[in-house]
Amino acid sequence: THVEGKIDPLADADTVETELMLADLESLEKREANLLKKATTKDKEAIAELELVDLALAELREGRPARKADIPENRAREWKNLQLISSKPVIYVCNVEEDSAESGNRLSAEVAEKAAAENAEAVVISARIEEELAQLDDAERLEYLETLGLTEPGLNRLISQGYGLLDLITYFTAGPKESRAWTVKRGTAAPQAAGVIHTDFERGFIKAETIAFADYVELGGEAGARDAGRLRQEGKEYVVEDGDVMLFRFNV
Repeated sequence: THVEGKIDPLADADTVETELMLADLESLEKREANLLKKATTKDKEAIAELELVDLALAELREGRPARKADIPENRAREWKNLQLISSKPVIYVCNVEEDSAESGNRLSAEVAEKAAAENAEAVVISARIEEELAQLDDAERLEYLETLGLTEPGLNRLISQGYGLLDLITYFTAGPKESRAWTVKRGTAAPQAAGVIHTDFERGFIKAETIAFADYVELGGEAGARDAGRLRQEGKEYVVEDGDVMLFRFNV
């Protein structure tokens, strides 16, 4: 039962957003007072931080989340350090009845429209279906999805959209004992991607033996890709692509 006694996802979203903005507002007003004292002593760091705090406060006091503030690109790291909840990217998750899991319903459409207007994301899932899928093996899961007219679980779509919103990609390592997925920011160069596994990999990076995911699957793995000439030797400047299967060569 909903605490308000009604189903109104737009109102719910506004309520949560307001609570987050109020938390940021309270935090920043305390911070502003301390920074103003330091700024009077010509403290350069305090003055610089105060500029960002004032930008955030200007939005919050107008009832807008901090992410609406126009922050110079060269100050993005400082902005992130303010750790404002309402500056975070947003994804709306709409839990719908089973019959609406494929394309959503009237209410989820309203949320999707709101998300589009805010440059946010929205995804439709059915918690009931996800609960049932969690209890099935792989073969049963595929069969169940087909009967529902679905191509993948809603959780997969949520993860995919979350990655996109956060500008993340996945690359893989595959060996005889295990295969692993690693998460990096889009635009990450090969040495830094290797460093996610271990700092020695980045420090002593030599090259990355790389296979595109589609080639890896189509050709049956590393041996098939190598025989077909699809295994590439990439150097320090290579920017990792989503789905790359990689083997790092390094020396320390």
